[in-house]
Amino acid sequence: MDAVRQNSTEDVKDANRFWREEREEGAIYDTYLKKVTYRTISEHDEESKTFSHLMWETQKVRTIRAGTLEKLVESFSTASGEMDSAYVNVFLATYRTFASANQVLAHLIDRYNIVKTQFEQDDKNEVLESQVKTIKSVLSVWLDTYPEDFRTPPNYECLETLLRFAEESVPDNDLAIKAQHKLDRFLKETDETGDFISTIIPVPTIESLVINTKHDKPLTFLKIKNQTFAEQLTLRDAELFMRVVPHHCLGAIWSRRNKKGRSEVNSVSATIDQFNGVSLRVISTVLQSHDLKPAQRAKIIQKWIDIAQDLREIKNFSSLKAIISGLQAHPVYRLHRVWMVVSKETKAIFDELSDIFSDENNQITSRELLMKEATAKFPDLNTGSNTLRKKKSLQKRQSWIENGIVHGTIPYLGTFLTDLTMVDTAIPDYTDEGLINFDKHRKEFEVLAQIKLLQSAAQVYNLTVDTAFWLWFDSVQVFSDHECWELSHGIEAPSELSAKIRKKSASLGHKPRGDVNFHTGMLCTFSSQEEKISVNSMSDSALSTSTGQQLSPSSSVSSLLSSDSDIPSSPFRMADMCVIKATLELDNKPTAHIYKSIMLHNTDHTNSVVQKVLEKYDIQCREGEYYLSQVMPDGEWLLPQSANVFYAMNSLADLKFVLRNKEQQDEYEKRKKKGRKNLKLSL
Repeated sequence: MDAVRQNSTEDVKDANRFWREEREEGAIYDTYLKKVTYRTISEHDEESKTFSHLMWETQKVRTIRAGTLEKLVESFSTASGEMDSAYVNVFLATYRTFASANQVLAHLIDRYNIVKTQFEQDDKNEVLESQVKTIKSVLSVWLDTYPEDFRTPPNYECLETLLRFAEESVPDNDLAIKAQHKLDRFLKETDETGDFISTIIPVPTIESLVINTKHDKPLTFLKIKNQTFAEQLTLRDAELFMRVVPHHCLGAIWSRRNKKGRSEVNSVSATIDQFNGVSLRVISTVLQSHDLKPAQRAKIIQKWIDIAQDLREIKNFSSLKAIISGLQAHPVYRLHRVWMVVSKETKAIFDELSDIFSDENNQITSRELLMKEATAKFPDLNTGSNTLRKKKSLQKRQSWIENGIVHGTIPYLGTFLTDLTMVDTAIPDYTDEGLINFDKHRKEFEVLAQIKLLQSAAQVYNLTVDTAFWLWFDSVQVFSDHECWELSHGIEAPSELSAKIRKKSASLGHKPRGDVNFHTGMLCTFSSQEEKISVNSMSDSALSTSTGQQLSPSSSVSSLLSSDSDIPSSPFRMADMCVIKATLELDNKPTAHIYKSIMLHNTDHTNSVVQKVLEKYDIQCREGEYYLSQVMPDGEWLLPQSANVFYAMNSLADLKFVLRNKEQQDEYEKRKKKGRKNLKLSL
């Protein structure tokens, strides 16, 4: 009687049931029981090949949860010797956080030699034969999928080792040919240095445009078409996003927590620089001229909102977020006389676009929208409360369909960086036994897979460079946080009313929605200035009284929180621990704060938290040399050196902290006192 085996049609989660944990030296496995069906053929029906009845068999399946590097390499093949493709994909995408390419290659070669020797002694063992083929396949897949792992000039040690192994041990395989081809290619390539962005879309010099009669006059912001603006930003964003190396986004690599993992992350940095460049230019164009009337400045804001709407329609969520962040920056958001002139319809658009990036329920709105439109050919524009605008959007969508114009999708990369940093912070690298925690890397791979999916979607765009636009873009002067505050105060002086409203609101435990301090960008933030924020924020009450309509909340301040309000649940905030974000204030870089995620326990005091932050920046110091402050809606709160940070911090505010040395802290206190003195004089 013959038996034909096939996989059960049941869902994998139902078919695989967790059985038990199994341990052996150097590894911990999760064991599952998997149902496999057999359809048997009776002897008298053998000619017709009809199935007589169905049989079930239960098989044991093991997946490695944690182990040594040697055991992780062994797990490339299943019990039957076949390659575990899913596991190999996870390993190759994430191994850089716990091993080098040379280490992995050495273990693969050792494993191959061991299995090959065993197979030569027992050439009828099909499992051993399959394991030999699996190791060859893994090496080939690794070289094809991650060639940058072997790009180690000038000696290319890892690639040379692979080439020697392939020539000596697997001469009948094309692995040696692939390795030699890669080596020849790397040797011919010149080192790519300089500005990463300029190598993608070269911005012309002024001299090169002088002879171009088509652009005999420089562009001005209000004369640039909104569509041109949206398309050019999308062109650059798409190019940069497609060049992002997904594993550079891993928390341990991106935050440079691991000194061994200090690899170049230019692909990520370039995307962030572009995001910050757009956001800073939004602020600059609104604040740059002191002589503009509120109505003229309102036109600039309205144009930025219209550009943001166009970006939403072509599914560029990166520059969309950058523009929203720029408009919600406090020096812009506090200009209530300007916002009063902005039309109600434009404010409604601004509200809807801002809601996309709401922090409620771990940014569930933006996540659902991104996954919905990730691979869709055309955006879903059947949203919004304005009937006329919805009709225009649907007409535009229909025009794209009729003309075959397909748009890709560009995500806001900051969401993925945050997710990966949180996973890296919340889950330990090693178990108590000192084994590599591979379950952590499976969670990281889920995020990396989303990035790769969206990168394929970003390839759909078909846009051309407008050199005049980029000449204008790079000519826009951007300002530091101090300059932004000075310009904003020059446009609208601090008001006594707003200061009283904020003081009363703070005493009630409220976080004013209008207070959009400078922590709204991807990784570009401005240092919060207590003496200025506390007197210059425009509260919702004041805006509602003067305009009859509330402005949108910040992407980082999505709802009014009071002392008795419910805090949205978070997988990174528990009863005895939580994840906080901390930044180190760097000299001469007031606008480039990069937050590091820190796991805070209920036993951590200020000094221990300071040490955790400094470890992220690879800085060593004596106890008491740095000061820790929590960034509050109306400024900062300096934590005492002996305080228990978990219980002393304000858990209703954003869990963001700033670290300064003694000299920086003294300078900050001087600025704060000077601000209070100027306020008293103005009153």
